[in-house]
Amino acid sequence: MKPRLLIEPKDVKPSFPEWKVISTINPAVIRRDDGKILMYVRVAEQDKKHLKGEVCPVITSYDGLTVSTEKVFVHQLKRRKKEIIFLKDGTCRLMHISHLRKVLLDESGMNVLEIDDEPTFTGIAGESDYGVEDPRFTKIGKKYYMTYVGVSKNEGVSTYLAESDDLENWKRLGIIFREQNKDAFLFPEKIDGEYVAFNRPESSFHFSKPGIWISYSKDLIYWGRDLNIARPREGSTWENERIGGGAPPIKTKKGWLCIYHGVKYIDGKQTYSAGAMLLNLKHPKRIIARSSPKKPLFGPSEKFEKKGYINQVVFPTAVVPTLDGKSLLIYSGGADRVVSVRKIKLKEIFNHLKV
Repeated sequence: MKPRLLIEPKDVKPSFPEWKVISTINPAVIRRDDGKILMYVRVAEQDKKHLKGEVCPVITSYDGLTVSTEKVFVHQLKRRKKEIIFLKDGTCRLMHISHLRKVLLDESGMNVLEIDDEPTFTGIAGESDYGVEDPRFTKIGKKYYMTYVGVSKNEGVSTYLAESDDLENWKRLGIIFREQNKDAFLFPEKIDGEYVAFNRPESSFHFSKPGIWISYSKDLIYWGRDLNIARPREGSTWENERIGGGAPPIKTKKGWLCIYHGVKYIDGKQTYSAGAMLLNLKHPKRIIARSSPKKPLFGPSEKFEKKGYINQVVFPTAVVPTLDGKSLLIYSGGADRVVSVRKIKLKEIFNHLKV
């Protein structure tokens, strides 16, 4: 279960000569028909000359990465935390911008073959002008779908959907879950004639801590019959602060197997770990089994997961079965800085679950 470091910022070429890659995390991953594994990695970068300034990069084009800057003046500034600028009017800005970069892995899923030199999928003006983040791939029938987060001044932090016939050319279908909603992905087949998605809505006014929701759709665009299916478990559990969907589910004979993330927050310190849950095949809102509240499936264990942009983070976003079908390759962001992979036998995951 020891993780393998796959990609770190030094491996990726910046979009512009004067820019610096600061983070490579949270990939969408899928096995192609030729057996090789395709990955879209979230790449965060910023202009070197603005590393210590209050400047927000903004996309100004509809095709390709054309970027200008938005200055934040002293009289607007309330405070700054890491790369986030908090303004006195209650809004915030990012000092970096994210795009998606294509990476090709071998059939084992453990070795990098190629990393594109240029951005593969970027934000666009008026929709995701502050960048795109945290994609997930799902194949339904012969079509490929990608959910991703778009960040903009008008639409805030919303989840968008794109479709493709070849994993190369993408048609943007627009918002499917409006702000603030992240950690969304599709199930790989219709259930009882409907598309199914997990998502994680949030608000600034909480009666309960953020959890995992299920939603249904006839056309992939308009979603409804929303229902919360899981919340953080209180106390000294590994997920007492929040939980969210991780990787699109894998269909097994026992049920839908989902890898998700949970956050533990104690004494001002947080830890992101990964858990698992098994869902009823016909009624995925019903949880059959779940990781024990006392023990996650795995948590930060290596230096590249314990120390980074944000410490103590393992954030699973993709799962691919091995070619023999006996194990899962689980891809995660580590410490908000790198991409790692773990190979875990399905038998071990099922044994880990508690009814």
